[in-house]
Amino acid sequence: MADLQGYLMLTLHAHLPFVRHPEYDEFLEEDWLYEAIGETYIPLLRMLDGFERDGVKACFTMSLTPPLCEMLSDPLLQDRYLRRLGKQQELAENEIVRTQGTPFHAAAQLYKQHFHECREIFEQRWGRNLVNGFRHYQEKGFVEVITCGATHGFLPLMVTESGVRAQIQVAANNYKKHFGRPPKGIWLPECAYAPGVDRHLRDAGIEFFFLDTHGVAFGAPRPRYGPFRPVYCPSGVAAFARDPESSKQVWSSEEGYPGDFNYREFYRDLGYDCEYGYIKPYLHGDGVRRNIGVKYHRITGRVGLSDKQPYDPSAARQKTADHAGNFLFNRQHQARWLKGVLGVPPVVVSPYDAELFGHWWFEGPMFLDYMMRKTAYDQEEVRLTTPSRFLDAERRHQVVEPSASSWGDKGYFEVWLNGTNDWIYRHLHAGEVRMQELANRFPYPNPIQERALKQAARELLLAQSSDWAFIMTTGTMVAYAEKRTRDHLHRFNGLYLQLVEDRLEEGWLGELEWKDNIFSEIDYRVYA
Repeated sequence: MADLQGYLMLTLHAHLPFVRHPEYDEFLEEDWLYEAIGETYIPLLRMLDGFERDGVKACFTMSLTPPLCEMLSDPLLQDRYLRRLGKQQELAENEIVRTQGTPFHAAAQLYKQHFHECREIFEQRWGRNLVNGFRHYQEKGFVEVITCGATHGFLPLMVTESGVRAQIQVAANNYKKHFGRPPKGIWLPECAYAPGVDRHLRDAGIEFFFLDTHGVAFGAPRPRYGPFRPVYCPSGVAAFARDPESSKQVWSSEEGYPGDFNYREFYRDLGYDCEYGYIKPYLHGDGVRRNIGVKYHRITGRVGLSDKQPYDPSAARQKTADHAGNFLFNRQHQARWLKGVLGVPPVVVSPYDAELFGHWWFEGPMFLDYMMRKTAYDQEEVRLTTPSRFLDAERRHQVVEPSASSWGDKGYFEVWLNGTNDWIYRHLHAGEVRMQELANRFPYPNPIQERALKQAARELLLAQSSDWAFIMTTGTMVAYAEKRTRDHLHRFNGLYLQLVEDRLEEGWLGELEWKDNIFSEIDYRVYA
């Protein structure tokens, strides 16, 4: 029997901004959620179902952010996902006939089976609410679900203590609503930390969080084990640091597994490839071509999209098994070397955006399935663990004050504060101050005032989403990100003025509650 050499802490960060537009029958940005449901969340639940069925001793950590939980639990968005899935199933049936005798037929069969399983898992297994599935597997011990900031707000760029506190406390309360117990851990939005944030985590009952490598490595005093063991902040909250080596193997577009030529090509989709009259019924009502989730080509190599070769599902599946074995082989060697240097088994923390697996890298969930099964069955040197399991087993760790950091480009805050998005912060900061004023001014509101105060808190939180600043930096969907920021700030400031001037418009308030219905349980007094 091989001695334990180290631990592997696989962590998936599942997040999407709150996008829900009941005022429109269809909305382009809502597709972000439907794509993630069918391509990432359902395949992960299918994997977890296999672990439970087969008794696999596997576990990993997954953040489900409050906006994501709220959207997955929303009946309107559930109905709209099923409408989209119905179109995909109809298309898949037609594609079985159309691709007969072509190199695309095997992939067409794959899609037919995939969409059928999506409906079965979504409707029958989990009653249209996938949060139920993740809650079930957490209770069974296969996954540790953690929370995030209430709306993924970038905590180090907030100007008031109450603003930071609200993002954390609202998140903790929302987690308890969905999972029936308080959260033990949190994924800081954008992995962004500044000294002092940990005190707010402690006050909310949070026991641990994650940082990028340099957040711990540059801490004071210098951590004895670098990023390969957790440290305690002065507040007593534990911090786990990202391992760059295992991250690069999966993330890197040049060196990572997802770039293998046998894997499915993300950027070539049937929504653009097919004759327009044939594909039009499966597009949105505006008839504009867009991705519909059926892709028949593989990455092939450094060639143009028109030169991509047909996708072979069986070859891709074999590659995922090969890559899963290679990933585990590398973790075994890494753990042996680090244990020899450190004198203790290292904790290799491998965090990724969950949507990488399935949405961007179609074969990603298969890779995770193979890798965790191989880790559980084929060796004993590396053990899968989660933060709570590890901290329960080993409680003695160094006390370190982590440094300011994020996992964005260049490692600090530039992605979320630069010339493309700096204009938003004067307004967000003013909103924090005004919300604190409202919470102090109205400790005992009448019923309509309380509704307005709750909605004002929702609008400020939604405006603070770091997704909008990120989109402005990357230059994709900028108009939508700017409009969302302005709309929520406008609604917040309108409610503020109506409250302080005692002239609430109940009709307008009701419209905002209908549109921005996140956090039914919210307590605006967290800002007091």
